Amino acid sequence: MPIHEKDNVRGELLDDVYASSDLSLVMPKYKFPKKEHAARHAYQVLHDELMLDGNSRQNLATFCQTWVEPEIHQLMDECIDKNMIDKDEYPQSAEIEGRCVHMLADLWNSPDAANTLGCSTTGSSEAAMLGGMAMKWRWRAKMKAAGKPTDKPNMVCGPVQVCWHKFARYWDVELREIPLEGDRLIMTPEEVIKRCDENTIGVVPTLGVTFTCQYEPVKAVSDALDKLQKDTGHDIPIHVDGASGGFLAPFVEPELEWDFRLPRVKSINTSGHKFGLAPLGVGWVVWRDKEDLPDDLIFWVNYLGGNMPTFALNFSRPGGQIIAQYYNFLRLGIEGYRKVHQACYDTAHYLADEIEKLELFSIIYNGRGGIPAMSWSLKEGVDPGFNLFDLSDRIRSRGWQIAAYSMPPKREDLVIMRILVRHGFSRDLADLLIEDLKRCIDYYQRNPVVNKGNEDDSGGFKHS
Repeated sequence: MPIHEKDNVRGELLDDVYASSDLSLVMPKYKFPKKEHAARHAYQVLHDELMLDGNSRQNLATFCQTWVEPEIHQLMDECIDKNMIDKDEYPQSAEIEGRCVHMLADLWNSPDAANTLGCSTTGSSEAAMLGGMAMKWRWRAKMKAAGKPTDKPNMVCGPVQVCWHKFARYWDVELREIPLEGDRLIMTPEEVIKRCDENTIGVVPTLGVTFTCQYEPVKAVSDALDKLQKDTGHDIPIHVDGASGGFLAPFVEPELEWDFRLPRVKSINTSGHKFGLAPLGVGWVVWRDKEDLPDDLIFWVNYLGGNMPTFALNFSRPGGQIIAQYYNFLRLGIEGYRKVHQACYDTAHYLADEIEKLELFSIIYNGRGGIPAMSWSLKEGVDPGFNLFDLSDRIRSRGWQIAAYSMPPKREDLVIMRILVRHGFSRDLADLLIEDLKRCIDYYQRNPVVNKGNEDDSGGFKHS
């Protein structure tokens, strides 16, 4: 039996954390450690490394929420051990997930919101893929019933986020992505119709295009597809990628027709962790009617002695984000969401006006007709001693992260910067940002860049 004396451990108990034997050595990085470490020492090592990350509140490149109320932090802590797939063990969490689905169906004007189908996901990318799968399955069943081949499905979209490229590759669907041309930076009904045929599983307009933040014209596309069906018989559904706009338009532009008020819109995906104001890790997809989700995509799991339908690409998932989403629904309601988002739009408009006053930039999007954001390019013929990649790199010296990137085909020649205005970005912070931009511009006027930056070295991540 080992013999213990307090003197053997007293020194370790009293040591300052940075005077401990653990932190006097380099911690393991690529090999599994052979010995354990004290909890406070392991924590301190990680805490210190995380200081090197950027400040998420200053990340104006991301669409994702970076500020939440203290009550959400508390709910996330209370749900850290809850697995959403385990409906039998956590039936109330499953009930709350269902409530959110039907509340969203109601928000998006489903004709039978209390009885339609939908589900939570890990984000809007998974939700988009589920919507795409349902479109492909419905199209395939229709073609089989007509005795026609099902080996060449295609999908029509504008400039889309990378998740749709993944969907097309993973599920063997031809992606007919409308290339940009001149000042046309989003899809138009005319360009959509040019690419549709009987093998088109669906058209995907984006309510808040990643690159410019504009809304694509869902109703105009729907009207054009109505005419196409009348002329050719091709009945082509719409799935709306509302990753951002799905939590914006209902509150700030309720008169805009983009949702289930249009019978051709069969499904909608959105990000709860973007303008839904939930913490990272939750998305939603809802179908107009339960008939729009093919039965053979649904799996049934045991739930309190009965069966519960599920549709997902993942299995185990945390429950906290879903609970936090419901908290936001209760906490804010339509009035609260409108106030929060309108404040963001007002700040985006203000930023666009102030940046235009600098007289170096052409405003591409000023926060009107899309999501609360703004984007700009350098004016033609202007050489201020830097390009936008240089400006993006320089502004990081004050902690700001602003995306700079070239546009998709066929406008790779157009380089833009984009700012997302999210909950938590105040007018005071906007003023500080403008002053920092002015300081950067003044610096480059005194020190022009000889070898200007490029997207690989200084571009910002533009998809999140």
